[in-house]
Amino acid sequence: MGHAVDLTSGETYYFTVMSATLPESVDAWRMVSARRSFQGSLPIAAMPRLCEALAGDAGSAQYQLDFGRDEFGTAYIEVRVQAPLWLVCQRTLDPFVMPITVDTRVGLIRSEREEAALPAGYEPLLVDEDDKLNPIDVIEDELLLALPLVPVNPDSAMPEEATRPPTEAIPAEERPDNPFAVLRELKSK
Repeated sequence: MGHAVDLTSGETYYFTVMSATLPESVDAWRMVSARRSFQGSLPIAAMPRLCEALAGDAGSAQYQLDFGRDEFGTAYIEVRVQAPLWLVCQRTLDPFVMPITVDTRVGLIRSEREEAALPAGYEPLLVDEDDKLNPIDVIEDELLLALPLVPVNPDSAMPEEATRPPTEAIPAEERPDNPFAVLRELKSK
C-alpha cells in the first residue's frame, strides 16, 4: 500500500496500487474499507448474459472499478467501462460496432429498504448476505443497462424502399376504396 501527503492540509491519504487481475468474487465491504481499485481488460466473451444481446462476442472491455465511501459514509463502486460492442442495426439489420461508455456510481446496500437512503445519482446494488460480490457481474450489468433499446448504426441510411414515394401515388379522393366517395355521390344527387 502506498500513501501520499496533501501538503496543504497535512493529511495523509492511503491508496492501493491498481490490480490488473479481476477476482471472481470479492468481499464487498473489505474492498470498500481498503478503497480497492481494479482496472484492466475483460473479454466480451467472458460475459455470457451480455453476449446474448449482441451480434458477436469479439473484443474486450476496458474497465476501472474503484471501491470507497463518499462524504456521507455511503459505500460505493465507481464503475467506468469502455467497450466496442457488436449490435444489430434495427434500420438495416446489419451488424455494426457501437462504442459503449459507462461512468456511474453504484451504491452498495444490504437490504432493499436502504435504497431510499442512497444519494441522488447512485444506482443501488444489493450485496448478498455473505458479503460476496462478483466484479465481472457488476461490469456486465452496467454494460447491459447502457445498451440502446433500438440500436441504429449512425453511418447507415434508410433503405431506398422506405424513402422512395410509391409509384402509384394517387390522390386520396380519387382512390376507388375511398369511403368518402360514396358520400360525395349521395351529396351530388
